[in-house]
Amino acid sequence: MCSIISFNSNCGIIFLFYLLAVSILFLCLSLGDIGNYYYGQGHPMKPHRIRMTHNLLLNYGLYRKMEVYRPSKAGYDDMTKFHSDEYIKFLQSIRPDNMLDYTKQMQRFNVGEDCPVFDGLFEFCQLSAGGSVAGAVKLNKQQTDIAINWGGGLHHAKKSEASGFCYVNDIVMGILELLKYHQRVLYVDIDIHHGDGVEEAFYTTDRVMTVSFHKYGEYFPGTGDLKDIGAGRGKHYAVNCPLRDGMDDECYEKIFKPVVSKVMETFRPGAVVLQCGADSLSGDRLGCFNLSLRGHGKCVEFLRSFPIPLLMLGGGGYTIRNVARCWTYETSIALNTEVPNDLPYNDYYEYFGPDFKLHISPSNMTNLNTPEYIERIKNKLFENLRMLPHAPSVQMIDVPSDAMELDEQEKEAIENEDPDKRISIMASDKAIHRDNEFYDSAEEDGVGLHAQPRGTKSSKDVHSFRNQPKRARTEEAGKGDAPQPETVINIEDSGESDKLEPGGDKEVTAATAVSDSNTAAS
Repeated sequence: MCSIISFNSNCGIIFLFYLLAVSILFLCLSLGDIGNYYYGQGHPMKPHRIRMTHNLLLNYGLYRKMEVYRPSKAGYDDMTKFHSDEYIKFLQSIRPDNMLDYTKQMQRFNVGEDCPVFDGLFEFCQLSAGGSVAGAVKLNKQQTDIAINWGGGLHHAKKSEASGFCYVNDIVMGILELLKYHQRVLYVDIDIHHGDGVEEAFYTTDRVMTVSFHKYGEYFPGTGDLKDIGAGRGKHYAVNCPLRDGMDDECYEKIFKPVVSKVMETFRPGAVVLQCGADSLSGDRLGCFNLSLRGHGKCVEFLRSFPIPLLMLGGGGYTIRNVARCWTYETSIALNTEVPNDLPYNDYYEYFGPDFKLHISPSNMTNLNTPEYIERIKNKLFENLRMLPHAPSVQMIDVPSDAMELDEQEKEAIENEDPDKRISIMASDKAIHRDNEFYDSAEEDGVGLHAQPRGTKSSKDVHSFRNQPKRARTEEAGKGDAPQPETVINIEDSGESDKLEPGGDKEVTAATAVSDSNTAAS
């Protein structure tokens, strides 16, 4: 019997999925505060995509295979293991109402247009980083085999600089945690943008190999040339696969599987981190590849096939309805569970029209990656990998303390749990719905992997949306001493525009659904 964990609460929730051969730690930062953050009007990065993903996971019934774990937010000490003290202090201090006092620091730390200042910026960083570090800790303790944090994967952030919509590099922090227990860690990046922040952090070490498959040329961030192979002890431990517009499933598989297989054979990592940026999908607002969900998911499936601890993270993705589709599908791959192509009814159902399907169809754009080009890139990468002398080892030392531990209150609650009394939320979070067991629940009938719509909605309600235009929704903020954030949802039909503002009502709906099903609520 094996497990997978996921995460959400005020900081998010972590769910433990049980499989026959692989245990998985799934960290899904969607139902907590992560969906409330808002980069600003017109900004392509929409944290609300995480809540949409979580909503699909709930309504597909995947949450029934999850045990919930609640990690802490990453603290100042966690973040300064990679980032500079000055930069983290700046992120702690900056707010929209005091920006004028930090003009010079904003220029110094590259905070402004691409990486704007918004309400709750530092807490947003804490949530993203906390999930990735907590997943790494669980992997180190062998409490799971695969960990997923769709709220992480922000691979552009540098030691003392924000970049590419990323403020803190949760990936680097997670890898540093994994290095406490594992001699070698492999990082694989399938975002359409080069994983420059992670590569830069480990450019001179032989303990971390970075492998990035990305669009190269006049494209952000402009790095990731085939000739960028690392420096010093890290020479040949940076692997860059520069690709061209129109990359399709077949072509991607022909370069991904051979390169990763060779890397596994040569580097022999003790743990793997996979950044699953969804902007490499067909139709992404900022992307120019032509991958389907199945083509993107094959990368997850392939790395999952190796008997090595795996930390799966989110990343880019700016057509947010497709981001939710992608990460839901890849969660099902991690669970080794098939889900139907027909989307179940959910809070965002109308935004997945007009087909209301899970999978998307690639476009007819031209693939500029010719077979000759792919073969030439592959041969050059193999030549570089042959230069590696051997898989490096490290000196034996005492294992450092874990970055995140259960606080004393949580430990006491677990130890003193009385099974004869009403169980706590923490205990109910650990309840797993087995496929071969019966559960007496008001919402049990017709809900699952082949789910009917949840709650009071019937299948007729699903079909009633198919011919209706998408509509704007506005909910007033709550009155009283503790006002709730205003809900403004506006998603346009155009594939070029995908706008979604944060909304308090979605959190209540999703939290209620989770609580009613004895999973996680906060």
